[in-house]
Amino acid sequence: MSEQSTDLRETVRRRYAAAAVQVTEGGTACCGPQPVEVDENFGSTLYATEERDALPAEAVAASLGCGNPTAVAELRDGERVLDLGSGGGIDVLLSARRVGPTGKAYGLDMTEEMLALALANAAKAGATNVEFLKGTIEAIPLPADTVDVVISNCVINLSVDKPAVFAETFRVLRPGGRIGVSDVVADDALTPGQRALRGDYVGCIAGALSFAEYRAGLEAAGFTDVSITPTHQVADGMHSAIVRAVKPSAAGQP
Repeated sequence: MSEQSTDLRETVRRRYAAAAVQVTEGGTACCGPQPVEVDENFGSTLYATEERDALPAEAVAASLGCGNPTAVAELRDGERVLDLGSGGGIDVLLSARRVGPTGKAYGLDMTEEMLALALANAAKAGATNVEFLKGTIEAIPLPADTVDVVISNCVINLSVDKPAVFAETFRVLRPGGRIGVSDVVADDALTPGQRALRGDYVGCIAGALSFAEYRAGLEAAGFTDVSITPTHQVADGMHSAIVRAVKPSAAGQP
């Protein structure tokens, strides 16, 4: 990894560590933890009220995503789900409820502070079918063909090596498995420089792929049935989007 990529990853890690600390230590008011400050295109407001009310307040307050991947992944009883960049655990806990006691939800995060917050939230929620893993989304610490579904909420755009993320996601999915992620995607007409002008890297904007780049990256990793559907604009020419794709049933490693 280049020195610049290492610096970017550390910048991302520090931002999310600070967000976790804000929720656990400095963000508590009389009525519970205050949400981490984000604009209306990100955060817990993108979840239904009944979903937020069913979870620990700290999990909701730590939400920094750009969508609600559990609402689009079509999770089923008994499935095994992996959340890339699980943060405070909101999507892991929602996934665990959807797949039921015979299923399992994994959360992967590189930030110690977020993992500690997520474990505390899982304990408060009484969730027994969850497991949180420390690691990066470019090197997922799970064996091949482990999970049925991979979800992610506005995290892949932060990666400094997106081809590695797509390849690792493909590897850990079982044949016939699928992804259902929310991410920031740029109009094809925007250059990387123009994307950078619309926001800093840590703010989810500058690192975003274009629609064409995202599709090409998933297909290069071996995915089929790729669809990228914008849901709302987060900056000029930049969109929160639902990304779906499938690992073919007879898939070998590409």
